[in-house]
Amino acid sequence: MVKQPVLICILASIAVLSPVAADPRRGEQNEARQDMRAGKVKPLREIEANIVPRMRGMQYLGPEYDPTAQVYRLKFIDRDRVIFVDVDGRTGVVLRQR
Repeated sequence: MVKQPVLICILASIAVLSPVAADPRRGEQNEARQDMRAGKVKPLREIEANIVPRMRGMQYLGPEYDPTAQVYRLKFIDRDRVIFVDVDGRTGVVLRQR
C-alpha cells in the first residue's frame, strides 16, 4: 500500500511533468501551432488582426481552437453578454457569430 505522502509526491510530479494534462488549453495551443506550421491553418495573430477590430467596443477575452474542425473561436464580452465568433482557420472566413 502506498502511503499518502508518497502518493501526493507522485501525483505532484505527474502534474509538473505533464503541463498539457494540467491545462487543456496548452494542448489546443500545441495543436493550433502544429496545424499552422504544417500550412493547414492561418496564424492566430492574422485571424485576430482581421476580427478583433470589427468587434468595436467589445473586450477580447481570447481564443480557443478546435483541431478537428480547424476552427478558431474568438471570445468577446459586450457589457454582460459573451459573444463567440467562429472563424475557419484555413480561410479566415467568419463561420458564425453568436
